[in-house]
Amino acid sequence: MAPAAATAAKWSGKPPALPSLLLIRRVDASFAAGLRQRFRVLDFFASGEPLPAFLAAAEAPRAAVVTGGVFLAWHFQLGGKRIGIIGLGNIGSLIAKRLEAFGCVIYYNSRKPKDSVSYRYFPSVHDLAVESDVLVVACALNKDTRHIVNMDVLDALGKDGIIINIGRGANIDEAEMVRALKEGRIAGAGPDVFENEPEVPAELLSMDNVVLTHHVAVSTSESRGDLRDHTIANLEAFFSGKPLLTPVLP
Repeated sequence: MAPAAATAAKWSGKPPALPSLLLIRRVDASFAAGLRQRFRVLDFFASGEPLPAFLAAAEAPRAAVVTGGVFLAWHFQLGGKRIGIIGLGNIGSLIAKRLEAFGCVIYYNSRKPKDSVSYRYFPSVHDLAVESDVLVVACALNKDTRHIVNMDVLDALGKDGIIINIGRGANIDEAEMVRALKEGRIAGAGPDVFENEPEVPAELLSMDNVVLTHHVAVSTSESRGDLRDHTIANLEAFFSGKPLLTPVLP
């Protein structure tokens, strides 16, 4: 009997229904485990068999799952994340306000607790990092805040944590941050400022889990206009003998 006739006879005169074809970009370990819990899964690559032999033993599968194509990395869900802000001044407070709109939980470290906010205060940056998914550095640079984010703070942030710096580069021990990224001790980083600007560590340029900007977090036409108006208002107050809007305190 010819092969086609034999196949038809095997299926009682009716040709077998072709399996559905499912194209999935990527099957990671958790997804594969979920499939196996619900369905009987035959894995061609794990079988070690030639494709014809694998298909012959597949007993008329209901679906063929094909993985491949271009895979885009999973995006980071912001809502519900615990955000630790170092420096809840004007900029830090505005960051917190915007993150609240995304449903984030805001924690902060500052020189002292602020009665005007309900966010949880941490006197220790290390303890703040332990409780945070993302650490945002938004403080000024002085002798107390130089390397305020060091090896211990990065390790406290942990392998799933992300560090963002829009303050000053030396607020973070940059060499230690690079090591933590390379060793997988933190998940990612988003520095806008660098410790030895304009120099940027070469290792950061090749990392997929790092987003770099060149000290432009404030560079919008609106913010430049606000800065100009604020500076003029400070000058007018000074020459009029009035209190400055934003005095520089010793």
